[in-house]
Amino acid sequence: MKKFNTTGVCVPELHYMVDITERLKKIRQMIEEGKYFTINRARQYGKTTTLTALEKYLSEDYTVVSLDFQGIDSSSFSGVTDFCRALARLFVDANEFRGVKIPKEFLEEFRGMSCSASGNISMDEVFRITMRWCREAEKPVVLLVDEVDSASGNQVFLDFLAQLRFLYISRAKYPNFKTFQSVVLAGVTDIRNLKRKLRPEEAGKFNSPWNIAADFDVEMSFSAEDIEGMLREYENDHHTGMDIREIAGMIFEYTEGYPFLVSRMCEYLDVKLSGTQRFPGKREAWTKEGVSEAARCVESESNTLFESMIGKLYDYPELESMIRRILFLGEDLPCNVLESAVGQGIMYGFVRNKNGKLVISNRIFETIFYDVFLTQKEMRNSEIWDASGREKQQFVHEGRLNMERILERYAEIYHDIYGDRDSAFTEAEGRKYFLLFLKPIINGTGNYYIEAETRNRERTDVIVDYLGKQYVIELKIWRGRAYNERGEQQLLDYLKYYHLTKGYMLSYNFNRNKKTGVRHIRLGDKELVEAVV
Repeated sequence: MKKFNTTGVCVPELHYMVDITERLKKIRQMIEEGKYFTINRARQYGKTTTLTALEKYLSEDYTVVSLDFQGIDSSSFSGVTDFCRALARLFVDANEFRGVKIPKEFLEEFRGMSCSASGNISMDEVFRITMRWCREAEKPVVLLVDEVDSASGNQVFLDFLAQLRFLYISRAKYPNFKTFQSVVLAGVTDIRNLKRKLRPEEAGKFNSPWNIAADFDVEMSFSAEDIEGMLREYENDHHTGMDIREIAGMIFEYTEGYPFLVSRMCEYLDVKLSGTQRFPGKREAWTKEGVSEAARCVESESNTLFESMIGKLYDYPELESMIRRILFLGEDLPCNVLESAVGQGIMYGFVRNKNGKLVISNRIFETIFYDVFLTQKEMRNSEIWDASGREKQQFVHEGRLNMERILERYAEIYHDIYGDRDSAFTEAEGRKYFLLFLKPIINGTGNYYIEAETRNRERTDVIVDYLGKQYVIELKIWRGRAYNERGEQQLLDYLKYYHLTKGYMLSYNFNRNKKTGVRHIRLGDKELVEAVV
């Protein structure tokens, strides 16, 4: 029986997978046109699975040589000779273990080079063997190289790219020049803009020989329809009775089609949640409540992807600052990829371009970032965090959040702690402190996310999911009665969307004659509970 897979390469015969045939067709078209290009996508975005499928997809018409730079020991990147030996060894392994047909003459040259213990070997020697091989090969030769990030910080890698560039240009200049039909490099780093300090006295500068690479515009994230197709195959095997379109849509809303996150949520629903007290079987797990719980579980776990994300925030302070500005200040930052932090955020998959503006890539990443920022030591030691943690029990009754009491108590505590601060402080910090107050209450049981469409300097909508029940809270800065009424109408629209009868508002009001506290507003068949601080 097939399983969902989040470790290693996905295999169609063993794993439930999105159908990537159309993607493979588009990549093949680039290869047929003789393009050299890079598939640079964030970690665990399906690059290796795509290359593995591509190798099989091309095998009838091309000799496909698939190399993995993770198979080269890091010490081999220290010098040209060591790298060339390792590269030659990868070609030998491709013949012996992957079925790549390399003519005996050239195979023996590669083998001799890989075993040579003395003398210098140049990059030119390796590539002259490949040129002769390509000239005599029965089928055009396609070179696929995975995990190029393993080498991208080394001068020897620039030499490798320079040789590929020479082959590409020579092929265009000389009609009878034979070399690789196409070269595809896969990794996180966009090596077209490889930053490398070539000499100690130089400042770091952009200097990549990979400027011959074609743009790779093939969409590798999954659409809701892609996920629906995968779930349909699963449903044919397990007959859970799920609403396939609804469940696929919910998974997409949390993940924006990030391949690892999609598969991880499905893995939780299939294996980790099914059979628990709350979800006795698969029929109970594959529901709206199950999807929300799967998202919470994914957000709460420690895995290599999330650890890498957090590490990048510590490594790049400008990137961290940019993420904070989007999350807490609601800034509309332009998608200027030439700006260092923006380019890094897109390359690592943290942010994406939406109508020319930067947004966090998906809800799960957004929650991870919020959790990182809200649980940092200086924030955990804050008075408002401590107050929330001490009084946690009064906010939960019979498995339900008493959101009205949460808002009421937050308004009181906030006024006590921050009442003498000016409005500039509150606009920049107020919403952060509500989330800081909320997190200890729902931690471990519920989860929350921010509706990106409303996150700006004046309002934010927080959606809390606690044991299957949802709560919509609008956080806003008071801008007068007319603005307030528009906010009420927008909140009503959200209540209709989520099929709720009660919604909540938290208003930051800086008028001297403001009336603080909690009030109830009846609008048709809906009830709004507003807290004013």
